[in-house]
Amino acid sequence: MAHSVGMLGQECFDLKNKAIAHLHDYSFLDEIPTIDYSLLFSKDHNERAKSLEHLGKACQDFGCFYLINGVEERVVEGALKGISDFFELTNQEERSEYLKKNSMDRIRWYLRSDAGENRENLKIVTHPEYHCPSKPDSCKDAIGEYLKGMHEVELGLAKAISTTLGYEETYIEKEFKLEAGFDVATLNLYPPSLQSKGSTGLAEHTDPGFFVSIIQDVKGGLQVLSHKGNWITVNIPRNTIFIGIGDHLEILTNGKYKSHIHQVILDNNEVKRISMATLHGPSLDTFVAPAPGFINDSHPPTYGGMTYKESLELNGFDEIDVQSSLIQLQMPLSF
Repeated sequence: MAHSVGMLGQECFDLKNKAIAHLHDYSFLDEIPTIDYSLLFSKDHNERAKSLEHLGKACQDFGCFYLINGVEERVVEGALKGISDFFELTNQEERSEYLKKNSMDRIRWYLRSDAGENRENLKIVTHPEYHCPSKPDSCKDAIGEYLKGMHEVELGLAKAISTTLGYEETYIEKEFKLEAGFDVATLNLYPPSLQSKGSTGLAEHTDPGFFVSIIQDVKGGLQVLSHKGNWITVNIPRNTIFIGIGDHLEILTNGKYKSHIHQVILDNNEVKRISMATLHGPSLDTFVAPAPGFINDSHPPTYGGMTYKESLELNGFDEIDVQSSLIQLQMPLSF
């Protein structure tokens, strides 16, 4: 055990060094940037300014980044154990209690195994009200503690990203009404490749909302398509949170900060893998459209506007499905 803790500590040290190095060198091509959350709020003005510049470049050039020093490692580890306990300590019959009942479900279980998708998952609405199965006991509290910490990080990133866009810190929080934001967490269990019915765990897609945060217990599986058109394998260290820009930040900024396409591939899954992807969204009644500050003669509006709830339901899905409608919201080019 001491050895594994030491390894995690070394990983954290290496990532912190990467975050600092990237402040001075942005020539790392398609290597996903690492952002040190603590440096975004450093009392050292120069260090904070460099960190914010790095964050802005990561959002604009990649649409995603690794985040360190956001939520305590102990809390992240506890959440991963809670997810594992849910799948290990309950049987399929108990989990099937959460099969779709109606469009307003706040907990929903799903199992699919075919050429297009291989995973079991549980979706839970986590904000503004927290919903989670009551069994096992270790699941609800551990995941709840992580999500509470992640909500604070969400508000912090909203301030930092607002600053990188040239606005006051409260800009995104106000535009998206994040205190009443609609957040959904998906607890995933992906099978080993030998047990799957295809190489795809989850087909390529983008996510709605402000951003998605992802934690997982085993490296690999997740791939993101860089803005340069290259698929990058995402290896998330245990003490790190993957952050990906969501569709609605892309819409708000009229494409300045773009969401990223990603997928889950099972080819190298030697063992089962668990993950939790949390979509942090605006409030359901928030009307999201390109903001005036991102529109001019050279950059006309690229997207139509509608409420977050309307966008989630645009393709016949329910709120809890949190499915993207970005393509439908794109406005035709005029010549």
